[in-house]
Parts: sequence; C-alpha cells; structure tokens
Amino acid sequence: MSLSSIKYPYIVVLKNPVTWQFNAFGFLLNLVSCIFFIKEFIFSNNRNIFLISGILLVVGFLTWNVTRMLKGHKVFFNRAYLISALLWIKMPYMEWLFVAFILLAIMERQVKFPLEIGFSESQVVFNTLLKKKYNWSKLSNVVLRDGLLTIDFLDNRLLQREVEDEEEEEDVPEEEFNEFCRMQLQKKL
Repeated sequence: MSLSSIKYPYIVVLKNPVTWQFNAFGFLLNLVSCIFFIKEFIFSNNRNIFLISGILLVVGFLTWNVTRMLKGHKVFFNRAYLISALLWIKMPYMEWLFVAFILLAIMERQVKFPLEIGFSESQVVFNTLLKKKYNWSKLSNVVLRDGLLTIDFLDNRLLQREVEDEEEEEDVPEEEFNEFCRMQLQKKL
C-alpha cells in the first residue's frame, strides 16, 4: 500500500539500489532457462506445441523488457518467470526450479518497490513490507539536501539515501521540507 493514500504533508521516495541487479538477474535467469528449453526441444523427442509456445513467450517478454529498459522505463520479469516456471514443470530434469521461479515472480514487485517515507506532525513512517513508524522523539535530525535524504536517529543509526527523480511529480521543496522537520524536532524538546 502506498503512503500517498494516507495524508502526509511530505512523502519522500528513495531510489532503490537493487532494481538494476534484480533486472539483470531476471534477464539472465530467464535467458539461461530458454537455452535449456531450446536444447530440450532440439535434442529430445519433447517437441510439443506447449514447449515451443513457452519458449517464444519467454523470448518475447525478455525482448520487450530489454526494449523498455533501454528507454528508461521500469520493467518486471514476473510474466517471464511464470512462463518459465510452467516450462520447468514439463522438463525431464530439474523440475524443482518451478518453485524457485514462482517465488521470484511473487517477490519481484516487493523487491523493486521504491521505499517511501511519510512525514507527518506526529511521526515518520517507512513504507516497507512491515511498516516502520518512528516518533519524532526518536530522531535527532532530518535533512533533505541536493537529492540526498539524511535521517539521524538518537540511537546513533544513520540513514542516508538518494531521493528518486520523478519528472511527473513536483519535487519536494527542500527548504520547506527541512523547515517542517526542524519544527517537528523542536516540538519534541
């Protein structure tokens, strides 16, 4: 659930540094699977329409995703994972990979979900799988400067991450945001 559905004066979206790694992993895993499927199709008697259709679908999804990646769009390999999972069931070896591909298809959206942090007058909420809520009394400083968000916790933890660049939304005014955070931190004293 996105934080934008709840009222927060400020929502900061952080860059997800693992997205490109998960994309590369998804592409390579599906590509290697396709090689195994093609090998099975060519060198065995397993020449059915299901196998060739699946190969064509996976190759089509991979091509479509690479094209979208080159244009700078977000991509998801969950469809290719699901088709590959179905094909692994029909393979005469390593059928257990079906489970791995299903898990990857399910996990992909959560792994690629950008971290949103909502700032309200009472708390700071991290929109993760299990929402993390912090009262302002747990923080010593919060600053947004030059596209870098820094949150300093009282227990000496420090979070410092780049903010996502989104052209379609108006950027959070840094000075206004920093003043809001200063006011909330002063209220806790």
